[in-house]
Amino acid sequence: MTNTAGRAEALGCYIVEHGATVRAAAKAFGISKSTVHTDVTKKLQKTNSGLWLRVREVLDRNKALRHIRGGQATKEKYLQKRAAFDNAGKNGYNCIR
Repeated sequence: MTNTAGRAEALGCYIVEHGATVRAAAKAFGISKSTVHTDVTKKLQKTNSGLWLRVREVLDRNKALRHIRGGQATKEKYLQKRAAFDNAGKNGYNCIR
């Protein structure tokens, strides 16, 4: 097994075991998202088709849910901004006197 084939299998196992996104796997392995994507979609299919099918299921599920995760992130962002604004008013920075 070559180094990239071994890496592709390790990435595939990580994604399946953790339900990880390509971004999370890239961060965990210290490589680019492009490398992860290439390894698990092209190289893994040639070396371990069973694992490749399981990885595809996880990646397809993640893709289907990404709009929800994005909405949650936006909601959290604005809740934090609101909290900062509210706290500024409590600390004497309120322009309405």
